[in-house]
Amino acid sequence: MVRAARLMSLVLLLQGRGGMTAGELAQELEVSERTIHRDVLALSEAGIPVYADRGRTGGYRLVDGYRTRLTGLDRAEAEALFLSGVPAALRDMGLREIAEAARLKAAAALAPGLRDAPATAAQRFHLDAPGWFASDTPPPESLAPLARAVWGNHPVSGRYREAPRAVEPYGLVLKAGVWYLAGRAKERLLVYRVDRFTEVSVDTARRFDRDPAFDLAAFWAERSEQFTRSLLRTQVTLRLSPAGLRMLRHVADPAALPEALASARDDGTVVLAVESPAVAYTQVLAFGPEAEVLDPPELRALVAEAAARMSGLYAEDTLGGGPR
Repeated sequence: MVRAARLMSLVLLLQGRGGMTAGELAQELEVSERTIHRDVLALSEAGIPVYADRGRTGGYRLVDGYRTRLTGLDRAEAEALFLSGVPAALRDMGLREIAEAARLKAAAALAPGLRDAPATAAQRFHLDAPGWFASDTPPPESLAPLARAVWGNHPVSGRYREAPRAVEPYGLVLKAGVWYLAGRAKERLLVYRVDRFTEVSVDTARRFDRDPAFDLAAFWAERSEQFTRSLLRTQVTLRLSPAGLRMLRHVADPAALPEALASARDDGTVVLAVESPAVAYTQVLAFGPEAEVLDPPELRALVAEAAARMSGLYAEDTLGGGPR
């Protein structure tokens, strides 16, 4: 079965690219050049018109005009093809081979003048999903079985934060290098962190009925906004200068910005939602002299103390003493 898939991929590669050396084919299919030579011989014996083009720029080619009929996509390949722009996600979910087969079939089906389009696009656009400074850690063990369950509409059972959990998995989301599962449990759609699932078991004998109105992108956007808003538990009142008002969109949390702008009064007073007093302190200092804290008093005292200490650091400069 593995060799049959590799032979099909070899034919599609030659059809899509016109000709490739044994080394190029070996690298693409992740086998040895000896294996490539054997595979080409097997294809030739099976009636596939593949031949060796001798010379410095030679390699293996298909007879001009030959077109294989293996370019039809099955359902799994068609679905995986739409994720081919996120190779790391495909690898983590165990869908790399399916997507690669789909990509080869799609490329082979293109007109000869367009066969370089996939490679051209790949050299110009790349999606790097994980966040900065993310360590090269393997994906969660539960990701691959959960992905299979999502594709097949199979219910899963397992442990989530050590508690038993039965879920109908609707979709997976990769956010800044972290995988999340959108799933229905006890008639409620919830969000789970995939790395907190253990002992996942997929019930392949059963299928659940998905809500046809479910929209993963819209669901995730709504829950993300709810989560962000839930973090903004503290409110501070500031008086901003005109420059401070212009800085607001760069300092405030994006989720808090619309309400802060709506609260702005003629004297520059705004009410800003923040995650905590500590975060508020950091944000206010970012304004420098363009913001005055009006409330709460505790934050005003902290900022006043910071301003006094900062003034002391630069006092000698104002007296002409220069830096110490």
